[in-house]
Amino acid sequence: MLDALTTNLERYMDLLSARQKLVSSNVANADTPGYQAQDIDFQFEFATLLRGEKPQTIPAQGLKEKPDGNNVDVDREARMLAENAMRFNVASTLLRSQIKMVRTAIQGGNGG
Repeated sequence: MLDALTTNLERYMDLLSARQKLVSSNVANADTPGYQAQDIDFQFEFATLLRGEKPQTIPAQGLKEKPDGNNVDVDREARMLAENAMRFNVASTLLRSQIKMVRTAIQGGNGG
């Protein structure tokens, strides 16, 4: 009963969850010598998720490396967390809307 949009929203939210974990790991390793920040090529990975594959991480591009070899930029990671939260909220609102439409159709079909 749920359409392709709902399925795609669920996959999108899965990708957002994977990115959330990745960014959290970057922040947790901000002081780990030699740690290199990781990211997800969001557009490519969403297309990959639609095919049912797991997302792959890539090195974060354009970050300044500290003398200890670490390149985590905590400000960048905080922006990514905020962006991720916003995307997740939009996707969950759309998903709730889809579920509400299905519920309304079911109740309407039962005379409710």
